[in-house]
Parts: sequence; structure tokens; C-alpha cells
Amino acid sequence: MMIKKYEEAKKILSENSDIVFSIGGCDEKTVIKAEDILSLKFPNDYRRFLKEYGILSVGAEEVYGIVKDDFIDSSVPDAIWYTLTERKEVNMPPYLIVIYDTTMGELFCLNYKKLNADGEPKVTTYAAGLEEDQTYEVIAESFGDFLLDRVSDDVFYVKDSLTGNAVYRINNKSS
Repeated sequence: MMIKKYEEAKKILSENSDIVFSIGGCDEKTVIKAEDILSLKFPNDYRRFLKEYGILSVGAEEVYGIVKDDFIDSSVPDAIWYTLTERKEVNMPPYLIVIYDTTMGELFCLNYKKLNADGEPKVTTYAAGLEEDQTYEVIAESFGDFLLDRVSDDVFYVKDSLTGNAVYRINNKSS
């Protein structure tokens, strides 16, 4: 069940809200509008992310989502705007949705040609501007897995050796 990973990530985020930036979620109408404009239905975990967070920044990690319901006059970190822009400018395949930019020339996308056991898109790499038949490396089995990995990169879980209580460290500095 892929939604469990999303719930794990959400728990870490809520316990570290002081380092989390989100614009707040969007409504169902905006999610449906985004799906219609991209001609793809979002997986359950990404749909929840959009409705609960919209977009998300944690430390150096920025996960793209929906900024506003104007997908044409927008910018990063708007996943819908970015996806439409990549489709137009570099002929990105219509079965990909950009959710993360590595800033190293590689994008991470929901890939509707690479489905997991639940029939939802895996997160794969995409090298903008390369031939459509490029190899897509699987980064995560689901959006929830991807989000948990991203959050875990900046929020390191440790146990206090004296009390046994959970302590989180951000970028190797105690919070």
C-alpha cells in the first residue's frame, strides 16, 4: 500500500513544521483542472499532497505541485506549469509530470508508462531534450516513497541515548 510512505513523510513533516514551507493545499476543483490540462489522473498520494501542501520546501528539497489555478502564467515550483513548458519547449513526452528538478540537468517525474503494483506511476528520471526513447531510471516506486526519501535526506532521525525520545537533526545540526 503506497499511501503508507506518504503518511510516514507527512508525520516527519508535521513534527518538523518549523523547517517546512508550504503554500497550503489546493481545492479539488483545481486538482481536477490540473489533471484535465495534463490529460492524466494523479495518483492518490500525489493528489493528497496537492490538497494538503500544494508545494513543499524542506531544507534544500523542493517538491513541485500546484501553486495556483493559472497554469500558464506561473513558474517553478508549479509542476503543471513546468510540465506544460517542458512539453512545449523540449517535446517532453505527455506521460510524464515534473515533480522535482535536480538542478543537474535531470528532472524527476511521475511516469505513467512505468507503473507500480498498484497501477500508479513510479517516479523516474528524465533528461530534458534527449530522444523520447531514453532510459528512465526508477527513483521511487511511488510519489509517497519519493517524498519520504526527499524528507529523510534533510531530516535525519536519531534517538536520544539518555531518554530514548525521538530527536530530529536537520542537516546534521540538532533542532
